[in-house]
Amino acid sequence: MDWWHNLFPKLGETISDWLRPTVPEWGIYLIIGFLGVLILVNLPTLLVPLLILLERRLLGRMQNRLGPNRVGPFGLLQPLADAIKIMTKEAIIPENADKWVFNLAPVAMAVPVFLIFAVLPFGEDTFLTDLNVGILFIIAITVTDTIGIFMAGWASNNKYALFGAMRAVAQLVSYEVPMIIALLGVVLMAGSMSLIDIVIAQETMPFILFQPLGFIIFFITVSAELNRSPFDLMEAESEIVAGFHVEYSGMKWALIQLAEFGGMLAFSGVIATLYLSGWEGPGLAPYLWLLVKMFFIVGIFIWIRATLPRLRIDQVMGLAWKFLLPLSIINAAVTAVEVVVWDEGLPYWLIGVNFAIAALLIVGMSHLHRFPGRTRQVVPSRGVRKIEPIVHPASGGSE
Repeated sequence: MDWWHNLFPKLGETISDWLRPTVPEWGIYLIIGFLGVLILVNLPTLLVPLLILLERRLLGRMQNRLGPNRVGPFGLLQPLADAIKIMTKEAIIPENADKWVFNLAPVAMAVPVFLIFAVLPFGEDTFLTDLNVGILFIIAITVTDTIGIFMAGWASNNKYALFGAMRAVAQLVSYEVPMIIALLGVVLMAGSMSLIDIVIAQETMPFILFQPLGFIIFFITVSAELNRSPFDLMEAESEIVAGFHVEYSGMKWALIQLAEFGGMLAFSGVIATLYLSGWEGPGLAPYLWLLVKMFFIVGIFIWIRATLPRLRIDQVMGLAWKFLLPLSIINAAVTAVEVVVWDEGLPYWLIGVNFAIAALLIVGMSHLHRFPGRTRQVVPSRGVRKIEPIVHPASGGSE
């Protein structure tokens, strides 16, 4: 195997061998840990500006416009210009705000994003730490994001920010339930919660082929958790101002955006690890394969943002509790039955069966929740009252 296939472990061994004659063992661990923290913090921080530029250019192409192309060749220096602009903006704090909580809220939102990269394996021997409960760790740290959102809304001393925070927290809590249940299918198939064990279990076949319904549920719930379209109600013109971060400006606002876009990058890595075989792939180095799969998932997020309109808040909550939650429970039950029946490994013909089950369940649940809507009175010219349903041309449904 070439040296670049295991770059990070060889780099750590080289640094350890170089320090060992003069530095005690505890000092070596301290230095290596410090270098790991630098990688942990700087990797998403450096990738997020490039991700924002990529999203703006792709959205421009998808919407028949150019996107940023003035600053630098092909607009490549636009993230640098944006960073300079943000750093020179005045950081305004409301007069009656709780300043300590107000300042800590963006940090509480950004830290969980960095911690996801701590357990994300870029290769079989390329990771910062391998936890035997890696999935549980990711769930535990991502749910703390709700605390940061509520801190921001409550500490701003702005009733609209508080209402936006309460709505955002309700959305996050609602979508965490089907997300966690959808992960049960992956855990049952791999027999482990370690992300490395899950990737190794996909050496012959990625889990997305055996878990199409689980993948769809997890992807939708992650979109809602990240406030991505069509769940980005905070930025909607018809909603309450701009949500919980309406009072933030300057670098505090930039830190909130770093948490949102960095979360998209981190969860793209999680999706690639759980459903797309992680670092597995021919030819390229393992961490390059993971990056390719991560940006493929990012491209899907951007494509959906350019395509789908926003949902209403009642539609968002109904999708979580009435649609995704029952589907996630059924998916976990079907996976459990398959794992028990074929304990030596799932046969390949189950791929077609699982896709058929997923399609039937999605179509069936869609028809099941097509509720009758309100009616309105229409008075014809001859004065006879007639009841007609309210029909939305965009959706084709009645209200």
